[in-house]
Amino acid sequence: MDSCGKVFEMSMRECLNTAVYGAKRSAIREYSRLAAETPGCIRLTLGEPDFDTPALASAEVTAARARGETHYIENNGDRSLRTAIAAFERDRNGMDYSEDEIIVTAGATEALFTALFGILNPGDEVIIPTPAFVLYEEIVKLCRGVCVKLDTTEDAFQLRPERLSCLITDRTKAIVLNSPNNPTGCVYDMASLEAVRAAVAGRGIFVICDDVYRSLCYADDYHSFSEFRDLREQILLVQSFSKPYAMTGWRMGYLAADRSVKERLELIHQFNVVSTPAPFQRACLKALSLDTGAMRETYRQRRDYMVKRLTGMGMELTVPEGAFYAFPSIERYGLPSSEFCTRLIKEAGVAVTPGFAFGSDRHIRISYCCSDADIREGLDRLERFVGQLG
Repeated sequence: MDSCGKVFEMSMRECLNTAVYGAKRSAIREYSRLAAETPGCIRLTLGEPDFDTPALASAEVTAARARGETHYIENNGDRSLRTAIAAFERDRNGMDYSEDEIIVTAGATEALFTALFGILNPGDEVIIPTPAFVLYEEIVKLCRGVCVKLDTTEDAFQLRPERLSCLITDRTKAIVLNSPNNPTGCVYDMASLEAVRAAVAGRGIFVICDDVYRSLCYADDYHSFSEFRDLREQILLVQSFSKPYAMTGWRMGYLAADRSVKERLELIHQFNVVSTPAPFQRACLKALSLDTGAMRETYRQRRDYMVKRLTGMGMELTVPEGAFYAFPSIERYGLPSSEFCTRLIKEAGVAVTPGFAFGSDRHIRISYCCSDADIREGLDRLERFVGQLG
């Protein structure tokens, strides 16, 4: 009885998988929530395109439902969609994946989880260049891996061979590359990519290429690590429909990998989500044929305006070459990013994301995938706020 009593005194919360105790809530969401609770606050926090999903893509869902396409489909995705993805990656990006090397996932998030869960054993190390999207570290920890951070803030957010090589150990299992980068908007130059190539060639190290912002790149000479096809067995390519096609709420993406690796990873996907919604796959099939150049040009113009305004305020930043974020330094103001952003909401009525969420407390992330009016007013308020800080 006493033994049973002690058991029942234990909180069921203490019986959870121990990996969940170290997981953090997204600071992006927390500061967006704080902004939503502040009347009149302008939110420049989320990476949420202000465009609607293209009507031609949305119409495919209605048509699919009318045709009765509401049943189970292949776990990895409808073959017609996977064939179209393979053709898209071949024609646009020079990839050589077949439709049988692609898994249609529930957004890039599931693709990342599937990839990391599939390759990590307890204690395996994953090198993550920082600043970085918080998702990587949290997934690594949930998969019982160890996050090894590579600070790029002193190198204009590029990767340097000497810094990278110092972090490679016999436990290194993967390197995560996100280019264009969230939160910096920077694109890895060829020297950075070659540094990674030298570090992983001939070793059992995967490179996870999170290229979700590739279609939103303003650089004339963009290259992804995924283009090193001699290392294709080591490359896991993650893509999403969310950002380039304004389909964030649809939760659709894909993972591409060498067949021998993909055949194992697809089991994780199968037992996790079974498959993504059949009608949504028709929307994605249509989206691949659409030209997103107009949206990209709008983001470019907003980027130019934001850079001009921020530098005019005396804020230092590396000019973003892709995505839709600016990542200026706030070091001169002598405040931690959490305090800076909390005060900015309360005193100026504008919300941005503190840099600590991405691994750099000396910066803030400002999203420019919102309306021009919100960007102008938000930056006006930010300028008045930093003017008071001196």
